Amino acid sequence: MDRTEGNRAEIEFLYRQHGKALLLFASTLTGERARAQDALHQVFLKLMESGQLSRADDKKAYLFACLRNAILNERKQQSRLEPLTPDAAWFSPPDRDIAAELHLRRALTALPGDQREVVVLHVWGELTFAQIGGLVGVSANTAASRYRYALGKLREAMSLKENSCADPR
Repeated sequence: MDRTEGNRAEIEFLYRQHGKALLLFASTLTGERARAQDALHQVFLKLMESGQLSRADDKKAYLFACLRNAILNERKQQSRLEPLTPDAAWFSPPDRDIAAELHLRRALTALPGDQREVVVLHVWGELTFAQIGGLVGVSANTAASRYRYALGKLREAMSLKENSCADPR
């Protein structure tokens, strides 16, 4: 197998391994699934053409950084963005509780963008706080703090919903 085929095989493997989490991350940044898919595919096409992936020490974090940068660059070129609606599908849990899923989506959407980004990267992207910090340009401690604050807000939002459904007797 020559170098080009090896590079292609590695990129295809990384796409299969991390594609869903990368797409979720891109969706949270763009607010649109189609734009997220386009950005994700463009990143992987560029990697296949350039062969620059072989220089990355942490390939997973590098993929998230490339995708984030591609979306931020595209955002600069756009005159307006359409926000992700709380009812849009972000993920499909195995045993769906539609009401709880909708409530969680709304709670995630209500988080400040920097906190929502850290939650998605940590929970669905499975990145460490050090990786997240490097990706978004903050310290690992700051990323962890944003995560803790977000969890507190999510807990509060979810418990408010549970308490509002409780029997008042």
